[in-house]
Amino acid sequence: MTMSSYDVISPVDEKVLTTVEFCGREEVDAHVARAHRAFGRWRDVAPGERARLLRRFAEAVDADIEHLARLEVRNSGHTIGNARWEAGNVRDVLAYYSAAPERLTGRQIPVPGGVDITFQEPLGVVAVIVPWNFPMPVAAWGFAPALAAGNTVVLKPAEYTPLTALRLQELAAEAGLPEDVLQVVPGTGGEAGEHLVTHPLVRKVVFTGSTAVGKRIMRHCADQVKSLTLELGGKNANIVFADADLERAAATAPGSAFDNAGQDCCSRSRVLVQRSVLDRFMELLEPAVKGYAVGDPADESTSMGPLISAAHREKVSSYVDDTASVAFRGSAPSGPGYWFPPTVLAPVTRDARQWREEIFGPVIAVMAFEDEAEAVALANDTEYGLSGSLWTRDIGRALRVCRAWESGNLSVNSHSSVRYWTPFGGFKQSGLGRELGPDAVSAFTETKNVFISTEE
Repeated sequence: MTMSSYDVISPVDEKVLTTVEFCGREEVDAHVARAHRAFGRWRDVAPGERARLLRRFAEAVDADIEHLARLEVRNSGHTIGNARWEAGNVRDVLAYYSAAPERLTGRQIPVPGGVDITFQEPLGVVAVIVPWNFPMPVAAWGFAPALAAGNTVVLKPAEYTPLTALRLQELAAEAGLPEDVLQVVPGTGGEAGEHLVTHPLVRKVVFTGSTAVGKRIMRHCADQVKSLTLELGGKNANIVFADADLERAAATAPGSAFDNAGQDCCSRSRVLVQRSVLDRFMELLEPAVKGYAVGDPADESTSMGPLISAAHREKVSSYVDDTASVAFRGSAPSGPGYWFPPTVLAPVTRDARQWREEIFGPVIAVMAFEDEAEAVALANDTEYGLSGSLWTRDIGRALRVCRAWESGNLSVNSHSSVRYWTPFGGFKQSGLGRELGPDAVSAFTETKNVFISTEE
């Protein structure tokens, strides 16, 4: 047996919260084998009953929202407001996909000589590998549609943040989901995660994380012709045109980049401002950044908590060294905890690493542009294409820019990226496939075609 233990440390005060047993290869094998055996039973559950069980799971999460949120505050450093939203999102995603089992229809296709029909068949065991930045909602985006389609799920949380995943497993059992239909395997990415990806009984992998790890998973899946969905990195732009509501654009820019301490693939960390209004925008942005409340995430008035770890704080700090052009900064607590102040860099150049690389921390880089064509060119000048925002009063311009922008999730005069009713995913090296929305369940099925001859 290769199981080992891991001390879960709170990023808020650096204290040990609990010790979690990590699964090694043998434990992963056992969990996958149980999920494989449970698959046949879960697939054969009547659609209405499967829907009822998912609704009961959603109700169990709803009754536990405050507990889940407080757990995430301690484990991940998320603000209490964000953590409540995240737990509520798990509930809502489960409720949304509870409608899917009774609507997973095929087609009747006109053909000569008989009747042709299609079925959407579940795949089997699905591995859902979750990052540390949004442990609860990202897990649900994978397991809810997978379970609705009739698959079983083995969920691997990130090493830093396993606690809410383990609680969700308990809530699924309390709601009456059959044994082994949803299992959680805490462990390292290099051992538990990689073994899940390469396991021959795992028929699909859902991974959210870095582009580098996503490429490695993709290579492993190719060896077994295994289906996968990847939601990877982002380096997203926030484009502000001269005709925009500058006050609103500046007031909301910090939240779009510093939410969750900037540890968000959808963070709008590249701010593009039309040159004629750049000075005014920066005048408006400075008080918004300096007033961004960083502190105890359990406090209802806090806007931003700490970074996830000391190592990650070192990485983020490397982007704000003596060579960086710091325009202004906010404040952050001193003492225990992995704190980092909201920071704005300006001016920056197109080849600066702060402009090109995903920092994954509360750091904004600001650049001016002249016209619409240059704004689109700058926004697209990245290997990523996940999200972005556009501020203008000209609806024609908004549509032109959005169509030309190589990004999967765009928002006009707002900073929306994720709604469970709509598809979410990236262009280019930000990933493959789409999560959420009405079509997500089909990504957890195979289309089976059946022809029935009617000729005598």
